[in-house]
Amino acid sequence: MIRHLVLFKLNDGVSRDEPRVAEGVEAFRALGAKIPELTFWECDWNITDRPIAYDFAINSAVEDTDALKRYIEHPAHQEGVAMWREFATWVIADYEF
Repeated sequence: MIRHLVLFKLNDGVSRDEPRVAEGVEAFRALGAKIPELTFWECDWNITDRPIAYDFAINSAVEDTDALKRYIEHPAHQEGVAMWREFATWVIADYEF
């Protein structure tokens, strides 16, 4: 199994209340039901205000590297990424467990 973690930081001046951000969140929340390769899916806003904290997180799992590739290339995933690219940056970690 591979854990796929993504942490998002909203760009300066961007608020989580903005309609485009809300649309991006909903696009990501829906991925768990749209992409069969995902064996585990959760995402939500960070609840702490520590200065080093990121704003939004995705915690997911897939069976193997082939499934990870299919997930990354899936049109619904690509659509969500395109939305978030307009208002956030992110870091990713993928590891076997």
